[in-house]
Amino acid sequence: MTKTGGAQFLDIVLQTPSYGWKDNNGNLIKPSSGEILREFFTRLNVFADRKNWLPFMGWMKVLIMIPFLALFLFKYFSWPLLAVAFVYSMIIMGTHGTIWHHRYCTHAAYTFRNSFWRFFTKNLTVTMVPEEIYAISHHVHHAKSDQPGDPYNAQAGFLYCFLADVNHQPISKELTEAEYNKVRRLMSHTGVKGNTYAQYLKWGSYVHPRTAIVSTLINWVFWYGVCYLIGGHALACTIFGAAGFWAVGVRTFNYEGHGKGEKVQVEGVDFYKKDNSINQIWPGIVAGEWHNNHHLYPRSARSGFKPHQIDLAWYYIRFMKSIGAVTAYKDFKKQFYRQHFQPATTSVSTKQFSANGDAVLR
Repeated sequence: MTKTGGAQFLDIVLQTPSYGWKDNNGNLIKPSSGEILREFFTRLNVFADRKNWLPFMGWMKVLIMIPFLALFLFKYFSWPLLAVAFVYSMIIMGTHGTIWHHRYCTHAAYTFRNSFWRFFTKNLTVTMVPEEIYAISHHVHHAKSDQPGDPYNAQAGFLYCFLADVNHQPISKELTEAEYNKVRRLMSHTGVKGNTYAQYLKWGSYVHPRTAIVSTLINWVFWYGVCYLIGGHALACTIFGAAGFWAVGVRTFNYEGHGKGEKVQVEGVDFYKKDNSINQIWPGIVAGEWHNNHHLYPRSARSGFKPHQIDLAWYYIRFMKSIGAVTAYKDFKKQFYRQHFQPATTSVSTKQFSANGDAVLR
């Protein structure tokens, strides 16, 4: 059994697609749409390999939400319910994804007082995205951002990113026990019960199918019941349809958030220059996803550093800290201003003064 270092571990922790990550010269492989789709449907085939169960379940959740969305649109539609659907899908689901999957499960940017508050936060919304699919692959994303091996490398195109949860994000099915234990350590703080190594070899995942199915059903029954008690089947169908809509829409984010594969960063807005990540107004406002700021300080519980950068996820974390549900968090706002914003502002002022006068600041 071999030992795998941190960087090497991130090279092998994800299941390599059939078309590979990079060619013999180390360049990113950009598969055709046909290759991406063939990989997608192959990896959803649970009859050929039961280890495909987790990505299959992820898309089954989306398909199950389609009837709810159809009922909302064609039976229960009203303008107030449309407003509810908009707020739930765009703001509530998006913000919760940032709070739970992004800042907690992946980056452990804050600490819960106990398992109750962790469970409470995990289940604030209708559950759609498996923690394991998101968190492990996101560690790789940060280590290899916009490089070969980045599971949602925007330079390989929209479809490459959109279907990444199936084609590029599942963990490898061939990890040694030592390597699998590293996955367990990365997931241990999330409270998601993990497989033993023997169970991992059987199912090819960190989470057991029974655990994933039962937790999903409990979450769905609870939230359908709550919505039904408040507003009947109309509200319940609206909320569940909106959750499905978000689950599809969120798959487009990293393509957009990395400039569609182009270098479109704006001076004075995007300070992290080592990849193509950008700060976008809409994802920032509705979900706290100031993405370039996040790549600058990945472990920060806040990514809306500037006054206009609304960060609803951060407001939730701060509120939880104020009531004692969160005991600690990491906040890099001061470092952002000291290390990036103020030096950049000084540099711009210096250039302007030099251009308009004879003196040069030194």
